[in-house]
Amino acid sequence: MGYPCFKAALVALLIWNTGVYLWSGTRSEALDSSAWLVLLLSFELETGLEKRRIGPRVARFARACRLGAATALVAATIGYVGENEWLDAVNMGLWIAVVALLDIQVRHPGIAARRRPVFIAGAAVLYSAIAALVLAWAWRGEWFDAYDALLWLIAFATIEMNIFRKIRHHPAALQAAPEYASLKALAKRE
Repeated sequence: MGYPCFKAALVALLIWNTGVYLWSGTRSEALDSSAWLVLLLSFELETGLEKRRIGPRVARFARACRLGAATALVAATIGYVGENEWLDAVNMGLWIAVVALLDIQVRHPGIAARRRPVFIAGAAVLYSAIAALVLAWAWRGEWFDAYDALLWLIAFATIEMNIFRKIRHHPAALQAAPEYASLKALAKRE
């Protein structure tokens, strides 16, 4: 019960932050925040439903939303570069890599299950780099940017947890598990 409430509160805070950027941020910040909100909600739709599967139409809709949001993110990145906002531009590049990693895991759970350590390591590296940017914004005294980036970091980490929970029960993950190999070898002996 607590986890869904936590996620709802997190999304509410991110919606509020997006409103702040729409109201008082630059065009790039408004576009950036809005696109990330769409991305987050599309991933949550595909990964956050416990024990329920979404239909192919809903999955296609979620993926179309991600494609539209990705286009908006390219525009926001170009805006950041034009505004000499290099921390924002680097942040965008790291987040795009996170989304690519998530998208592979959502679309190809078998590959993600077989290569789980690689995906975990990749996610750890990317999230650590983004955490360093949170500290850089705080060090520069850009508190709202640091707070916003930290919220996004937490939000996408929850999506990762959704994905890893689903991957753990994927047939490829069960076959790749060491205990499965032991049981298979034992069955061959008998």
